[in-house]
Amino acid sequence: MPRPISATIHHAALRHNLLRCRSAAPDSKVWAVIKANAYGHGIERVHEALRGADGFALLDLDEAQRVRGLGWRGPILLIEGVFEPRDLELCCELRLWHTIHCHAQIDMLAAHKTRTAHHVFLKMNSGMNRLGFPANQFRAAWARLHALTQVGEISLMTHFSDADVPGGTQRQRSTFDVAACDLPGERSLDNSAAMLAGDLAPSCEWVRPGILLYGSAPDYPAHTIADHALLPTMTLASRVIAVQDLVAGDTVGYGSTFVAQAPMRIGIVACGYADGYPRHAPTDTPVLVGGHRTRLLGRVSMDMLAVDLTALREEGHDAGMGSEVVLWGCASNGAILGIDEVAHAAGTVGYELMCALSLRVPVRVDA
Repeated sequence: MPRPISATIHHAALRHNLLRCRSAAPDSKVWAVIKANAYGHGIERVHEALRGADGFALLDLDEAQRVRGLGWRGPILLIEGVFEPRDLELCCELRLWHTIHCHAQIDMLAAHKTRTAHHVFLKMNSGMNRLGFPANQFRAAWARLHALTQVGEISLMTHFSDADVPGGTQRQRSTFDVAACDLPGERSLDNSAAMLAGDLAPSCEWVRPGILLYGSAPDYPAHTIADHALLPTMTLASRVIAVQDLVAGDTVGYGSTFVAQAPMRIGIVACGYADGYPRHAPTDTPVLVGGHRTRLLGRVSMDMLAVDLTALREEGHDAGMGSEVVLWGCASNGAILGIDEVAHAAGTVGYELMCALSLRVPVRVDA
């Protein structure tokens, strides 16, 4: 039989989280952000569940081609824009909208021969300092684009760096509002954190939810997905493949970093860092065994990890060979272990765990 590890993508949860976006921004259109292969979930696996969005936002032309290949005829936005002049040909062929964040991209458009006017999103650097025109250059960039026959519609956008903290968008919103004042075009400012905080910009036509669609809280640990009425969309699960009974002084795993202080029982689980589980997850990282909470013990190996079965036995839960182990997501009994909790214990974020799911892990879709 195959190794017992698998991942499950939950369509019902994706649909629920998209509806949560709609309720948070009832007057805005929704870009469903599916960059990084839909945050590790797989574009082809999430597409059907997210078809209720108004458009898809992603990074590269390959992803855009895949979405068109699935039959999507609505808007697609390249949120980093094009990388070289010939990309503009595919933008025309695939009917893509694309971001303009630097003068080099305007130069490419100016030299581009096309019969199809491009819909572009002009990006302002309002404080993130990654991509975009500084506020004092924004209007001049808009004027350059407006003068090009290659450009049809110009929308305006920026990206928040601190929307996950109270009041974190105020400075950037003010910068954007002043620099973009009176410029025509639809606006797109708000990301997942701003939406969940109820910190929406007035009269913004597009919101750009990413991580919230996939059942992760951008402001964890201040809030959990339960606080935000979100559901986990990915479950990583395996089984106990061996049981070891330890005496005081026995150690677990490479480096002997865990030492038993008393007799205990541990389970060995078919999951390791080659499956995408974080190697740096420490002892006490939460795990569900048989739907009941326990903890990781010792170092994570390439293919295996160890979990504590002692407390489960003491609580009357029968856990041993073959028991279901949920590394994050939903257990068979309905218990939930949020990916944010696991990521936080490992000193990272849920985004990274989703995106790190290994190709060797079989994935199924639960509609």
